[in-house]
Amino acid sequence: MAVENETPITVTSPLLPDPDDLNKLLKEIWATKWITNNGKFHEQLENALCKYLKVPYISLFTNGTLPLLTALQALRVSGEVITTPYSFVATTHSIWWNGLKPVFVDIDPSNCGLDPDRIEAAITPRTTAIMPVHCYGKPCDGARIQQIADKYGLPIIYDAAHAFGVEVEGQSILNWGNLSTLSFHATKVYNTAEGGALVMHDESMKKRIDYLKNFGFESETEVVAPGINGKMDEIRAAIGLLNLQHVDTCIEARHQVAIRYREALRSVPGIRFFDDMPGVKHNYSYFPIFVNAEEYGMTRDELYAKLKSHGILGRRYFYPLISQFDTYRALPSAAPENLPNATRIANEVICLPMHHLLSDSDLNRIIDLVASPQTA
Repeated sequence: MAVENETPITVTSPLLPDPDDLNKLLKEIWATKWITNNGKFHEQLENALCKYLKVPYISLFTNGTLPLLTALQALRVSGEVITTPYSFVATTHSIWWNGLKPVFVDIDPSNCGLDPDRIEAAITPRTTAIMPVHCYGKPCDGARIQQIADKYGLPIIYDAAHAFGVEVEGQSILNWGNLSTLSFHATKVYNTAEGGALVMHDESMKKRIDYLKNFGFESETEVVAPGINGKMDEIRAAIGLLNLQHVDTCIEARHQVAIRYREALRSVPGIRFFDDMPGVKHNYSYFPIFVNAEEYGMTRDELYAKLKSHGILGRRYFYPLISQFDTYRALPSAAPENLPNATRIANEVICLPMHHLLSDSDLNRIIDLVASPQTA
């Protein structure tokens, strides 16, 4: 039975800059009255993120969906795009909005990313790109996906919305493939309130994408591409500059939460979770657990409801599968029998609260409920 007056524990909490520090930057913006269109803070943030993320070029956007839409435009993708059903809907929506056909491929349970063994079988003469997702910030099997892409001459656009700062053997995974997209939404490890970015490998692609996110303007009177308005404003860039100073502390606090969860839940029958991957610098963006109802004695949805009744607001990321939404369920690749791993995992997952402000008391509440399925 739920306890009255329990303070809700949300699945995430945004990293926020000190209001006094932000006010100083806002005064600068107010003094210049330059609040958008590639201002000083926008330029500073692009440079700072390139250095922090160990990438050669980055282009900032006003949210995390527009980089996906723009990446497909920048690479002139047509026809079919192989992607995952196990993600936030923006991944597939970006394909649909470009007039393309998503082709869903099952996932690898070890990382919840696209299963390379299934990708090649899904390639047809109409396939023109692959869009994997680094789900929960866990790197895909990038080497094998790249081998398949090279074999068939296909570009790769990584949805790296969860993968801010993630590295393998000291190298940023944002440099994999042709392009990588980031989300700086308030729910992410690093945020600009709303925002996003595209990571690219060369100056010419940077220039093309900067055209596409600014209506295609070359000059006041010349438009060279059919662009949109995707620019990040100065206020959000200022938030981003300040948050970048504290993101490492935030990630380490998340790391400690992950350690606590793992120590407490490892011996609970029917509860599975991910450990850190060898050689990977993780960002601890999420902490998903997977509930085997037969072993645990309670279904995922029963546990989800129990946690919610006690004010613990976990989320079923990602349920239902994108392939089961009305827009996509009629696609041949969306049939559940084609996606057994994704279907099973979507029915087992709960992401427990994971952020830098969780207290010992918060964690005790969460752990006590998850570790004791027999309690109401």
